[in-house]
This record gives sequence, structure tokens and C-alpha cells, in this order.
Amino acid sequence: MKISILTLFPEMFNVFEHSIIGRARNNGILDINTVNIRDYSTNKHKKVDDYPYGGGAGMVMSAQPVVDSIKAVKQNENSKVIFLGPRGKTFNQEIAKELSKLDELIFVCGHYEGIDERAYKYFDMELSLGDFVLTGGEMAAIPIVDSICRLIPGVLSSEESFTEESFYSGLLEHPQYTRPEVFEGEAVPSVLLSGHHENIRKYRRQISLAITKERRPDLFKCVKLSKEDIKLLKDYEKHID
Repeated sequence: MKISILTLFPEMFNVFEHSIIGRARNNGILDINTVNIRDYSTNKHKKVDDYPYGGGAGMVMSAQPVVDSIKAVKQNENSKVIFLGPRGKTFNQEIAKELSKLDELIFVCGHYEGIDERAYKYFDMELSLGDFVLTGGEMAAIPIVDSICRLIPGVLSSEESFTEESFYSGLLEHPQYTRPEVFEGEAVPSVLLSGHHENIRKYRRQISLAITKERRPDLFKCVKLSKEDIKLLKDYEKHID
């Protein structure tokens, strides 16, 4: 996958040179490039913002450098241009799955008090992390790009690495344990030491269901429960009563 990130602060994305994403880039699985929007400003001082018409606090990003940077980067008509802004749809795992299937993504990071409305017609999608304020689109782009990239085949070491994680199946992940078997008097659940793979699978599913129901009822109500799931939950609730 090719990913272009249009930003005023390219150095913020050095994080993608490390760890799993960095390895995938080195292996040619990911092509992540940052583009400085300021480079496309026609202003002699390379300004990318100005005062808002109608008055108000702060500055507004100008349409010209944003639009010209998009035009310069977008070589494929099938690529999707995504603006990171507060009016967008809240990002989630389903969106990550959808976007991970595309060949090329272009992210535009907003800044200041907003962006000239006339640039919006060049965006295919607007995404937000949630109902809170960030200092700029860069802060939202990093987790969104990471979430998408780790779903691309070959980025992680095995498919199981992400299919068992929180949110991938609509449930929170089950608890994990490692050595020592007993820590500060608390032992690893015996079923995980049994070597019985089917019992381990059922236990992990049961705990994932129970944790999601308790802590994220909004997620739980969207899960389509199987007959086995219903039985596992009933058994769990009997056990804790």
C-alpha cells in the first residue's frame, strides 16, 4: 500500500520508521511518504494560513497550498483522499478494515482554527478520532495510519496477531498471561495450563464476552451471539453469582 501524508510537520511521522511499521516499510510492504504542504504555497514567504473572513480568533489554512499538494500527490484516480477533522465520521475498526483493502491513501492533516471550506471538495472522506480537541490532524493521523497498516497482509508476523485482538471481532480481548505461573500469590488460570486447545478457546471466548458486556455494552449489543456464546455467558454468570 502507498500512503501519502500531507502535513505542515513531516518530522512528526518519524515514528513510522520504527517497530512493526518500520520493518514493513523496509520489506517493501508499505510505502509511506510525508509531503510538506508549505512546499506548495505560492506565497513568497511560504505562508499557508490567513485571517478568517468575518472575523474570529485564530488563523485558517488556505485552500491553495492544500489543493495543490493534493493534485501533486494524487496520481491514481482510485486513491482516497482523507481529511482529518472534527466534522468527520468517528474512526473505528470497521473503517480500518475497509481502508486497508485499498492500494493508495492520501491523508490531509488540518491545523490552526480550520481549513478553507473550498478545499473540502477535494476530500473523499473526513475522519475524526472522537469528540475532543487535538492540536492538529497529525495527532489523529498517527494512530489511524497505524491501525490501517497493521491489517495489511505481511505487516504482522501472522494473521492471528490481529484477528485475536480487541475490536477485530467486535469484542474486547481476553486477558493474557506469561511466566511466572504465580506472581504475588496470583496464579495463571488452570485452563491455560491444561494444553486442551478447545477448552482454552472456549475460556478465552467466554472471558471476552463477559468483559465486553461489562465494560463496553455499546459494543456488546452489536455482537451477534451464537448458541455457544449464550451458553458460555450463562455459565460464566452462574459461576460469579
